[in-house]
Amino acid sequence: MSKIQFHIGLITITLVSACKTSAPPQQTVTETQPLLAIGNEQFSIDDYQDSYNKNKFASDSTRALTPEEYLPVYTDLKMKVLQAKSEGKDTTLDYREEIASYRDQLAKNQLIDKDLVEKLTNEAYNRLKQEVRASHILVGVSEDASPADTLEAHRAAIALRGRLEEGTDFGDMAARFSKDPAAKTTKGDLGYFTAFQTLYPIETAAYALPVGKISQPVRTKAGYHLIKVNDRRANRGMVRIAHIMVKVDTAGTAAQKESAKARIDEAYAQLQSGAEWNMVTDKYSDDRESRKNGGLLPLFGTGQMVPEIEEAAFALTRPQSYSKPVLTMYGWHIIRLVEKRPIETLTNMAPMLRKKVVTDSRGKVIEQANAKRLRDKYAVQEAADQWKLVAALADSTLRTGKWDYQRAVSADWSNITLFRIQQQPYDALSFLNYVKRKQTPRAKDASPEVVFRKYYTDYLTEALTEYEKEHLEENNPEFRSLMNEIREGVLFSQIMEEQVWQRSLSDSTGQRSFYERNKARYNQPERALATLVAAKDTQTLNSIKKTLATSPYKLERKSKELLFPINSAEIGNEQLDALNDLYIIMEKNADYVVEIAGYRSADEPEIISSTRVRNVVKYLNARNIPILRIIEKDYGSFRQSAEPERNRRVAFQFFSQSKNDVEKVYNTITPGAVTIREGYFPKTDPLLSGVKWQSGEQTIAANGSFLWVNVAKIEPPRPKTFSEARGSVINDYQKELEKQWVSRLQEKFPVKVNAQELEKIKR
Repeated sequence: MSKIQFHIGLITITLVSACKTSAPPQQTVTETQPLLAIGNEQFSIDDYQDSYNKNKFASDSTRALTPEEYLPVYTDLKMKVLQAKSEGKDTTLDYREEIASYRDQLAKNQLIDKDLVEKLTNEAYNRLKQEVRASHILVGVSEDASPADTLEAHRAAIALRGRLEEGTDFGDMAARFSKDPAAKTTKGDLGYFTAFQTLYPIETAAYALPVGKISQPVRTKAGYHLIKVNDRRANRGMVRIAHIMVKVDTAGTAAQKESAKARIDEAYAQLQSGAEWNMVTDKYSDDRESRKNGGLLPLFGTGQMVPEIEEAAFALTRPQSYSKPVLTMYGWHIIRLVEKRPIETLTNMAPMLRKKVVTDSRGKVIEQANAKRLRDKYAVQEAADQWKLVAALADSTLRTGKWDYQRAVSADWSNITLFRIQQQPYDALSFLNYVKRKQTPRAKDASPEVVFRKYYTDYLTEALTEYEKEHLEENNPEFRSLMNEIREGVLFSQIMEEQVWQRSLSDSTGQRSFYERNKARYNQPERALATLVAAKDTQTLNSIKKTLATSPYKLERKSKELLFPINSAEIGNEQLDALNDLYIIMEKNADYVVEIAGYRSADEPEIISSTRVRNVVKYLNARNIPILRIIEKDYGSFRQSAEPERNRRVAFQFFSQSKNDVEKVYNTITPGAVTIREGYFPKTDPLLSGVKWQSGEQTIAANGSFLWVNVAKIEPPRPKTFSEARGSVINDYQKELEKQWVSRLQEKFPVKVNAQELEKIKR
C-alpha cells in the first residue's frame, strides 16, 4: 500500500454515511482457532475476512485477489504495524491526538439518525419542486416565556384566527396586529418561497395548507404564527443573468436621479441600435465586480434576488434577450438572460440537501429525535428532590446572561447527584458550571424557571451523547472495526514514512547508486522535438502560426483604454478603474508583457503623451509590476482617431513569452477550440497520429479539425540521464527499500498460517 492509497483510505472512512446506532445483538461466544500467528500475535479468521472483503481489489480493480493471494498483503501490513508498536509509536502524544481527532469525527457521524436525515432530504426535495406564496401574522412571545405568557399568546392567536375565518381581511389584520416589523408595509406577505427559505415550522405549515386556507397557530422562537397560503406554482428553476447597473442614491437630489435614468436609457438605446453587450456594460455599468465579466451574476432561484430583478429575469425566455430598464433599491438595471436551468434530479442534489437538513432550522427535529432515542436506549434515573434544590438557584440574572450559583450559603453541589446514566452519576456542580459556561442573554419576557429547565434538558442530552460516544466500540461493531483500521493505518503511515518514503526521497546517494545498477531500465524512446497547433479551421490555424512566428507573442487581448481630459496626464478616479483592471490581468498572468501606448491631440504639448505613459508605468511599478514586463510607446499625435476624445488616450496591448497564454486567449470564447503543445513527443503519441515522422512543417486535416506540426528535430533512442529518470528511480528505489525492510521484519516476526482455517475464507 502506498502513502497516497492510505490517505485516500482515511478520507473514505471519514466520509462513511452516518448510520443509526442500535444495540448489538446477543451472540453466543464460541472458541475459534486463530488463522495465523505473526511473531507472538494471533489473528482471527474474522479479522482476515473483514480485511480481505475491503481490500481484495486493491491490486487490480478488475480482478479480486484470492484469499491465498491476499495473505502476503495482509501479513506485510500486520508486520509493519507490529514493528511500529514495538517502537512505541502508539504511545506518543501526536499519535493519541490524531486518533482522538479521527474518532471524534467518526463518532459524530454515528450519532446521526440516517433514516431521519433521508426522510427530511426527500421531503425537502419534493417541496423544492414547488414554490408557495404565503402571508403570516406573528403573535410575539419568546421561546423561554412562562407557561402563562405562552398560553396567553396562543389564545390571542386563536382569537385572531377566528376573526380571519369570519372574513376579516388578512392583510389588514397583519398590518394592525403582527409583531413582524415588516408587516406594516408588506401586510404579512412573505412572497414566494420554497424549501430552506423560511423557518421549518412555517415552511411545513405552508406546504400542508390548501390555497386560501389559514393554519392553526404555528410555534417558532419568535412566537405563534398564523399562515395563509395565497398561491402555488411549479419551481421555476435557476437562472443566470448579466446586468448593466446604474446606481441611484435613494437620498440623492431629483437631478441626480434624473441623470441616472437618462444614463440607463442611453445604455438601453445603444443596445437597441446593435451595440455589443460587453462594450455597453464596460461603458455604463457601476457594478465593478460583475463589469469585469460582462455583468455576469451567479445562478439564483426564487427568493434569492430582489423581486424586481427576479421577475424580470424569469420573464425572459430567449437566451441573450434583455429587459427594459428595471428600477430596484440599488438603482436601474438592464437584465440579460444567459441561461435557465430546471431543478436538478434528487440524485444530484441529495448530498447538498443532506448537509442542509442537518444545519438549517429543521436540524432541531434531528436533535430532538436523537435525544429521544438516547433516552429510550439508556437507563436514566433522575433525582426529582435533588433537582428542586438546584432549581431554586434560578433567578432573573438568567435573562441577562450574568447568572452565578455562588451564594453566601450554598450546598456542596459536587456531592449532589442530579441523575444517573446506566448507573454512572452526574453531579449538580457540573451542571451549574455548564449553565455558567453556556448562558446567553435572553428575551425580556423569558421565565428564569423555563430557561433553567431548558439548560438542564440540554445538559442531560449532552451527557447522553457523550456516554454514547464513549461506548461506541462496545455497542457498535462497525465503529469498532473502523477505529481499529484507522489505528493501524496511522501506525502504518508513520512507520512507512520513516523506513521507506522519506528515505527514498532524501537519500540522493542511494538513488544515484540504484540508477547506476539499473541503467538498462531507464530509456528515452525515439522522440520528436515539435510544436503542435490544432484548430477548427485553417483561418484560425494561420492566425496562430503568424502569432507564434515572433516572440514575445502578440495576444488578441486588450484592456480598457484610459481617456484623459485635454492637456491632462493626471491619473484620476476615472482612470483608476481601468488601471486596476490592467493590474489584475498582469498579476494573474505572470508571463504577460504589456505595451503601453500614449497618444495626444495635435493641439496638445508634445510631452503630454509620453507623460501619460510614464504615469501609467509609475502606477504599475508601485504595485510591483516590474519595468521588464512593460514596453513603452509614445505615438504622439500620429494615428489620429475619428473620435476626438480617443486622441487623448493610453492604450494597452498584451504580449507573452508563453504559448499557453496564446492558447488561453483563443479559447476564451469557445473553450477547447484551440490546442497548442510543444516539447518532446514519442512516435506513439496520439497527437502525432497521421503525421510524417520527419523534420519540418506539416498541416493535416483530421476528425473535423486542422493540425499544424513543426518538427525541429528527431532524436534517436538513448538512455535517460539520472535527472530525467529521477522520478522513476525514486519509485523503484522505494520498492527496493521496502522489500529489504520486509525481509528483515519476516525474520523478526515469523508467520505461521493455519491452512485449514484459510480454506474457510469466503471469496
